[in-house]
Amino acid sequence: MEFPYMEAVVGFMILMYLFETYLDLRQHAALKLPTLPKTLEGVISQEKFEKSRAYSLDKSHFHFVHEFVTILIDSAILFFGILPWFWKKSGTFLPLLGLNEENEILHTLSFLAGVMIWSQITDLSFSLYSTFVIEARHGFNQQTIWLFFRDLIKGICLAIVLGPPIVSAIIVIVQNGGPYLAIYLWAFMFVLSLVMMTIYPVLIAPLFNKFTPLPEGELRLKIEKLASSLKFPLKKLFVVDGSTRSSHSNAYMYGFFKNKRIVLYDTLIQQCKNDEEIVAVIAHELGHWKLNHTMYSFIAVQILTFLQFGGYTLVRNSTDLFRSFGFDTQPVLIGLIIFQHTVIPLQHLVSFGLNLVSRSFEFQADAFAKKLGYGSALRAGLVKLQEENLSAMNTDPWYSAYHYSHPPLVERLAAIDAADKKEE
Repeated sequence: MEFPYMEAVVGFMILMYLFETYLDLRQHAALKLPTLPKTLEGVISQEKFEKSRAYSLDKSHFHFVHEFVTILIDSAILFFGILPWFWKKSGTFLPLLGLNEENEILHTLSFLAGVMIWSQITDLSFSLYSTFVIEARHGFNQQTIWLFFRDLIKGICLAIVLGPPIVSAIIVIVQNGGPYLAIYLWAFMFVLSLVMMTIYPVLIAPLFNKFTPLPEGELRLKIEKLASSLKFPLKKLFVVDGSTRSSHSNAYMYGFFKNKRIVLYDTLIQQCKNDEEIVAVIAHELGHWKLNHTMYSFIAVQILTFLQFGGYTLVRNSTDLFRSFGFDTQPVLIGLIIFQHTVIPLQHLVSFGLNLVSRSFEFQADAFAKKLGYGSALRAGLVKLQEENLSAMNTDPWYSAYHYSHPPLVERLAAIDAADKKEE
């Protein structure tokens, strides 16, 4: 008797949905609390708290609906054999175009084209509601419907240009990889990640946003001085026009070796009137670099990717596994999809572990910025970001531990204050 892999996968998906819904309900209850956490009393204004509460509850209600529809569709696709049916149907279109239905690469690309159309149809209504109802209601959405669809079309075009060669390469590697398949797949993905990290900020990101050099002035001088003091190889300092789409603010850095760049959202500059607050946020980001957090995270991702491919090579020829999901053949892409579903339990555990590490890194980066003398400015900057982004003020400890890669504001402020007390 064959093991019911598909039924087990669907069952676990539903169990995880129920567990995460329980956490969502706990968080929803926390969001409904009418008062600020004691740590934030006198720090966050009552007006901002009420706005944050309303925004968070709106997003929470939307999340419940979106997750219910998602689990319903995903479970139905697997349980009722829609996945193998769609695979077979996607192959029947190829002869109509004069193409060979037996060519796995062409069959896979046809399948992915159908999946892309389906995902756009099912996701569009949610994206529109999130952007033009929830985000607009709370003053964040700045984009027009034309800009929304222009970005959508650009994203589809990029997928059409970049997707086929990547997918084709993976299929060829799997078909010819032999006993060293896991190594070849990992090496390909490693090189691909480096290429994408290189071309994304230079060729892809500018398709969606405008990047301009930060104007000469006190803020630029302070950031350059900070970078120089840490021997951070800052080559370019940009401002991105995030305000064309949203009022949310952020800052990030990227680049390899001696070619580092820092990007500030224009909304961050507008919201933080004090330059020291912005510099403190950058000091935090540079802390991640100085403490090698980025390198450690990259290495962890590479190890996990290799282990995943190693696991895939062990099950890719399992006829029982493919038959359980309704397939009488063993296409490469379908094998990868099925494998991803079968390791969902491990993925959740790994994700939880990575979140714990990430939260630890955030505390370390905060402490690093504080040691540089930016403790008060960082505290003010974190509060300002929390206020302006209307982030949740009350968080359930179980929910945040499971989902958050960054500690809640209350915990970060408590850590900064605790360090102050130790110094005293």
